This record gives sequence, C-alpha cells and structure tokens, in this order.
Amino acid sequence: MKGPLVIGLAGTIAAGKSTVGQILVERGAHHCDADKLVHRLYDPGTPGFDRVVEAFGREVVGPDGYVDRKILGAKVFGKPEEMNKLTRAMGSITEAIKGEIDRWRETLGENELCVMEAVNLMEPGYARWCNQTWLIGVDDAIARTRLLETRGMTEAEANQRLASMIPLEVRTPGADWVYKNNGSLDELRAAVHGELDRLLDARSKGEPLPTVFHAWWAVFLEKNKERLARAGTPVEGTKQN
Repeated sequence: MKGPLVIGLAGTIAAGKSTVGQILVERGAHHCDADKLVHRLYDPGTPGFDRVVEAFGREVVGPDGYVDRKILGAKVFGKPEEMNKLTRAMGSITEAIKGEIDRWRETLGENELCVMEAVNLMEPGYARWCNQTWLIGVDDAIARTRLLETRGMTEAEANQRLASMIPLEVRTPGADWVYKNNGSLDELRAAVHGELDRLLDARSKGEPLPTVFHAWWAVFLEKNKERLARAGTPVEGTKQN
C-alpha cells in the first residue's frame, strides 16, 4: 500500500477505542470516526434519511429533524434482521469508508499517520484497505460498569449491548495488535505509544509491516458470505490498494 501509514481501529463497546483514537490524534494522526461518517449517510435531505424513516417509522426522527440514534439503536441492536434492514436503508457504507482512505493515500505523504476508527471495521472487510488492524477489548464486567456509570444506561440496556457484540476472541486472530483495556488510562497510553513507536521505527527502516487481517477475512468471508450478501454488504470485486 502506498502513502501514509493507515491504522484500522476496532473494539468492543466501552473498551476505550475512541480514547485510543484520541491518543493517536495527539501523535499527529489524521482521524476518521467511521460511525460519524456513516451517520451522515442518513442526514436530513439525503436519500438515506428517507429510506431509514420509511423502514423504521417517523418515531425515529428527533425534535431537531435528525434521526435519533438512541431510538434507532434500540430498534436494531441485538436484532440481526433489523440491523440488516438498517444497513440496506443507509446506502453504501463501503464507498464512504473506502473513499476516505483513498483520499488519504492520494493526498498525504508516507510520513503521515491516519486512523480509521470503526465498530464494524473487520467483518465487512474495511480493514483490508489499512496497513494494520488494532483491536481494543475489555472484560464484560468492566464494560458493564462503564456503560452504567459513563453512558447512563440501565443494566438491561447495558446487557443488551454487550450481548450484541461479536466476542473479542472471534476477531483476535484477524488483528495485528490486540490490547485488553482493563487497567488505567496511563497503562493504555503507554501501550498505544509503545506499539505505534514499534510500527514507525519499522517503517522508517523500510521493513515490511505484514498484516494477518487478509487471511482472517478470507476465512470469515467463506463462512459468512451469504449473511453478508443478505445484509447488502459488498464483499467481492473491490481491489486492494
């Protein structure tokens, strides 16, 4: 892959994925939160907005005229068929994410750092456009406490979100760096800086940065191709950079 070092950043809920993204930004990274990129696909006035409202009803629209993601989330989390319906309604998530990474590679130099942060980075194959895939996890008990204390969820809501997550061990073989964020912010910060320094040092020496993602995804695709097709997720015919 040409251009900047692009890190794909995935993680389970309440694991601290966004904090890792912020630490990378502090190191000078260009950052894109894919979830926010996706949300723009159904902003008011877009075809995606009309399709989402048609699929889930006017009750998902908040007083400000935007889709209320909390209401929408309650309708789809833990419900695969409803999530598939939302994916089809929004439009091409693949094009939006790949377009941003392509823009980085076309406009930024080899000494630049970029991070694509996404909850669902691995299963749809978005990580195939990244140089490295990072995965941040956390024990369920700690995640539940964080959801209750920092996001104001009820225990039932927290349990529903945790139950809807793909287990960390399923994704672990496809990630180049896995960190379980059960400790302090200082420990997390030290771990992130350490891994980034290792990558930058290898890159400065011209050493290759092999990734395990492509082999993992090939196996995942074979097992889940039909399900991904039903969800409207394009998985073939996309060239790697």
